[in-house]
Amino acid sequence: MTVGIPAAKPARPFFSSGPCAKPPGYSLDKLQTESLGRSHRAKIGKVRLQLAIDLMRDVLQLPATHRIGIVPGSDTGAFEMAMWTMLGARGVTTLAWESFGEGWVTDAVKQLKLEPTVLRADYGQLPDLSKVDFADDVLFTWNGTTSGVRVPDGEWIPETREGLTFADATSAVFAYDIPWDKIDVATFSWQKVLGGEGAHGVLILGPRAVERLETYTPAWPLPKVFRLVSKGKLAEGVFKGETINTPSMLAVEDAIFALEWAKSVGGLEGLKARCTANAHALDKIVAERSWLGHLAVDSGIRSRTSVCLTVEGADADFIKKFAGLLEKEGAAFDIAGYRDAPAGLRIWCGATVDTADIAALGPWLDWAYAQLTTPAEA
Repeated sequence: MTVGIPAAKPARPFFSSGPCAKPPGYSLDKLQTESLGRSHRAKIGKVRLQLAIDLMRDVLQLPATHRIGIVPGSDTGAFEMAMWTMLGARGVTTLAWESFGEGWVTDAVKQLKLEPTVLRADYGQLPDLSKVDFADDVLFTWNGTTSGVRVPDGEWIPETREGLTFADATSAVFAYDIPWDKIDVATFSWQKVLGGEGAHGVLILGPRAVERLETYTPAWPLPKVFRLVSKGKLAEGVFKGETINTPSMLAVEDAIFALEWAKSVGGLEGLKARCTANAHALDKIVAERSWLGHLAVDSGIRSRTSVCLTVEGADADFIKKFAGLLEKEGAAFDIAGYRDAPAGLRIWCGATVDTADIAALGPWLDWAYAQLTTPAEA
């Protein structure tokens, strides 16, 4: 059956899972520029960096017990900084159900030469969380960006535990309730739910992580950009806007804009509501099409941000063509699944996406699918 080209396109067809869509109403001329061209160590630079930290604390509803630092290297840099500075004091358990979790396994085994317990699951599934030994330090991704699978909540993490919990939360913060009393280390990047720019990571440390840093010295060398301790004490300046290396003040101003936008839509509750509405809109599209499915079949562990879809009969070449058709028409950008994941689509449903644009995507998916599956007329 021939499917005609849809009459209307998503107003903002930005569905990439990172960097993600900018906040609605964003434009460069709305950013404050007084800090640009100035030293990040000048008063104005420190004030703007501190403002970014304060806004993150406010929107995340982060308790005063936890510190926030802006660090280099995006989420990857932040998470590896935590691994390099704190692991090795006790056993390690790593959870891997998608490519970034596997990356942390590789770091632990091949780079740090640890012998972690590894709990794995295939794409679309979650390891058995009841098997996690919290006598170990435990590393996991809260929301698997490349598989569309998240942990259901924090109930599986005990309040009293011997090891530290390390949560790669880059696609989860600002989208879910994070039980901060159960998270010792969390990392993320502005480029996900906030729609900010890449290259900068955020490192959140709870009191138990600070204690580890001040009482344990790793056996391996630490690069300068990883050093969080000076003379046996936490380098507190890092968590007050005195960054380890030079940040982009333009990226900082961009993040401030996004955080102020987040407050304007109701803060954390508003952001979560937008994510949920977007995910529900995409669920409706999937439910109405027999050829579409969710990679995460269990809705209880299905992401509400990085939603990964299966396409009946599709291989990597089919998906490349499918995504290319939509990009050429300006109807959807960057919706092919991650290169290491099973062939399929990945559609970002984070808070900076408008629900109307998710809804408008449905007819365009039909059109692209028909272009590739309908035999040409003789």
